[in-house]
Amino acid sequence: MAATETLTAERILEATEEVLRRYGPAKATVVDVARVLGVSHGSVYRHFRTKAALREAVTERWLERTIVALVPYVEAEGPADERLTGWLTALFALKRKKAGGDPELMATFQVLIGENSAVVDRHEEHLVEQIARILEDGHREGLFAAPERDVKATARAVFDATDRFHNPAHAADWSAPDAEDAFTAVVSLVQRALKA
Repeated sequence: MAATETLTAERILEATEEVLRRYGPAKATVVDVARVLGVSHGSVYRHFRTKAALREAVTERWLERTIVALVPYVEAEGPADERLTGWLTALFALKRKKAGGDPELMATFQVLIGENSAVVDRHEEHLVEQIARILEDGHREGLFAAPERDVKATARAVFDATDRFHNPAHAADWSAPDAEDAFTAVVSLVQRALKA
């Protein structure tokens, strides 16, 4: 790192991702991150008090990208049923891209996700809230029936029903020849249930 560049939390997280990709979660150290940045490991610790805090922050950053990528489906104009299908399709595509595009990094983040269950829980809550907003719009538009329970419970049910297509535990199945057909069938079933 050039002497004139300011060390920020964002730069540290970028370097941490690079180190995790290169060495994997078992071998990556804060010293490795500091070396990539050209600073002492103490400088990294000034931003992140522990290695665990750094790993948690990089996991949160990684998951946040998914939330941000899905916002357009939540805030878009147009029928809620189409937006919901678009949201679910985009989530599946994002997860498949991460799993297939950079399998080493995906494997690393599966380890980090296992270490940071509270981060994953918050991430899932954000995703469920996004679905709930779409469902609320659909109810107002008359496209979706009034939920039998509260909207958030229905949104959670939608999230859980599509688990096979966004939970990294199923990543090996995402490249199967019938994955797209299976996804379409589940989304169609969800849409029919919401409109019933």
